[in-house]
Amino acid sequence: MYTDIEKIKLSLGVTGNYMDAVLTEYAEEVEGFLISAGVPPAKITNGIVAQGVKDLWKPDGATTMLSDYFIQRAKQLTL
Repeated sequence: MYTDIEKIKLSLGVTGNYMDAVLTEYAEEVEGFLISAGVPPAKITNGIVAQGVKDLWKPDGATTMLSDYFIQRAKQLTL
């Protein structure tokens, strides 16, 4: 994992460790997406991963979708 789950939790306003496993799984998924899209691992930051986790993590079961911002930022990071 290229990111710090504690910093991602801070970005999302999550305290404690009760959601660590779920958030780590989402963070790994986002990192995998970025790498598959061509983002070099050295360019993967806590900020972009936190945005991706925020986009995907919907505890209420709402439809998940990566935001336009996330997609645009991922494209920029591939350059």
